[in-house]
Amino acid sequence: MTSSISHAVRPKTEGYLVLRRQALMALLAEATKDEICQILSDIGAGALAAAAVDLRRPESGLVMLRGRAGGDGRAFNLGEATVTRAAIRLPDGRTGFAYQLGRDSEKARISAILDALCQGDEHVAVERAARTVRQRVAAEAETKARRVAATKVDFFTMVRGED
Repeated sequence: MTSSISHAVRPKTEGYLVLRRQALMALLAEATKDEICQILSDIGAGALAAAAVDLRRPESGLVMLRGRAGGDGRAFNLGEATVTRAAIRLPDGRTGFAYQLGRDSEKARISAILDALCQGDEHVAVERAARTVRQRVAAEAETKARRVAATKVDFFTMVRGED
């Protein structure tokens, strides 16, 4: 009976970990390198970062961006984007992966280290340190939404009497 309970709980825990990592990676993709370095500094994980081993040296390449007409039409190749990826392993065995737009290998490596740290007890400290970045990104998104809303045009059709 105990094994069925732990089996039922495990997928929820793993799913939560995946969602937490996805949210962190999305935030780090929006962050600047200075902000990412500040997060690492704020949590005091410099020693762990220095001890991280590269599983895959940070490297840059191209990825194809695909789009869909109208959001649900046929897929088409929109163009290419430069992406840098990194994979690291911490001394305790946790692994971290990151993909970042652009060619900044240091930003990708530090993002991978934060991904690995987010999988352990440090996740609370990482989330707390990332709060300022999250607030900045949210404020920028709100400003953009207000600017877009200001240009919104409502079209309507007037009904004519003879129709």
